[in-house]
Amino acid sequence: MPAFVIVEIDIHSPEIYEEYKKLTPESIAEYGGKFVLRGNPVHVLEGDWNHDRFVMLEFKDKETAEKWYYSEKYTKAREIRMKAAKGNFFIIES
Repeated sequence: MPAFVIVEIDIHSPEIYEEYKKLTPESIAEYGGKFVLRGNPVHVLEGDWNHDRFVMLEFKDKETAEKWYYSEKYTKAREIRMKAAKGNFFIIES
């Protein structure tokens, strides 16, 4: 069953965040994942949106998404991201 990683990001250091963005695609591809959506702006139809960036990734299943998130390669990228931004990450199975 496909799983989606949903990410809300608030960036406080754009220069460092650019380094994170360079590392992430390769780590996702290694686990067969792909970007479904990434970027901004978000057009709000109802409710509130208070984040700088929205990203949606797709993996073949929840287990693969979790393996990617905890992988050595993404852990290195995540450490950079944590210096540049605050994020909320969710896994949703379809």
